[in-house]
Amino acid sequence: MCIRCGQKLDGESGVTFGYIHKGLRLHDEEISRLRNTDVKNLLSRKKLYLILDLDHTLLNSTHLPQLHSEELHLLSQSDSLADVSKGSLFKLENMGMMTKLRPFVRTFLKEASEMFEMYIYTMESAVLILDDTEHAWMKHKDNLILMERYHFFGSSCLQFGFSCKSLAELKTDEDEVQGALSKILKVLKQVHYKFFDELKEDIAERDVRQVLKSVRREVLSGCVVVFSRIFHGALPSLRKMAEQLGATCLVELDDSVTHVVATDAGTEKARWAVKEKRFLVHPRWIEAANYFWEKQPEENFVLKKKQ
Repeated sequence: MCIRCGQKLDGESGVTFGYIHKGLRLHDEEISRLRNTDVKNLLSRKKLYLILDLDHTLLNSTHLPQLHSEELHLLSQSDSLADVSKGSLFKLENMGMMTKLRPFVRTFLKEASEMFEMYIYTMESAVLILDDTEHAWMKHKDNLILMERYHFFGSSCLQFGFSCKSLAELKTDEDEVQGALSKILKVLKQVHYKFFDELKEDIAERDVRQVLKSVRREVLSGCVVVFSRIFHGALPSLRKMAEQLGATCLVELDDSVTHVVATDAGTEKARWAVKEKRFLVHPRWIEAANYFWEKQPEENFVLKKKQ
């Protein structure tokens, strides 16, 4: 029912606010008006929206009973909850959990907050989403910055099917300067600069999704790729990923090819790469570039002939 005239409205229209009052809805037109007003105010302050995921992106948590034997040393190394602005490893006794902040997270949030307004959920042309998975954002992939998951605890590794030791078991952590958050902050700064300082359109007409695409295309710009013996089901998505990162993908070899991506060093194309002194790399080279938003050293992904 309209609060102004009392007329009953279409029960399916608008957005529900039943947690405030049963049956309460805000009409689509009013939602649109509020969003437009909010966006104009945001852009006038040279800010964009940034949606942040927590677990595996900014921190990693585990239940205390799930700590692996080689992680039990953490119980005596947790930081005080009296001042959570310091430290990074916290034991939450009442919840039976332990949480580890990702290295660089405070610097990341401090600097990102100067460029972005943090929101739980909204969809405008000024929104970026930072998450470790794309499954929750299938309709909004163009807004998504996908990043490497943070697996500090062993339970986190098991959750995603990894049999490797956790960072905690190895008694190490991500690098503060070269870690994932530091690299992603550089991407955010690049997007922010392009949006506000490079684009010539009227600010209301600018679209951060196009900016994000242009930044992504710079990652493998100049690379000419040919694929060899890639599992048929994986090839289309790998090719699409490479093209989104700015690489040119060819079917046949020619002198312009810079990289042969293969899983078998014995194929004709792989042998050509070695003979012509071109890069012969595993598909993980492309996947790593996609996660880190940065071209990775080829020597870390060299494909060697099986003995």
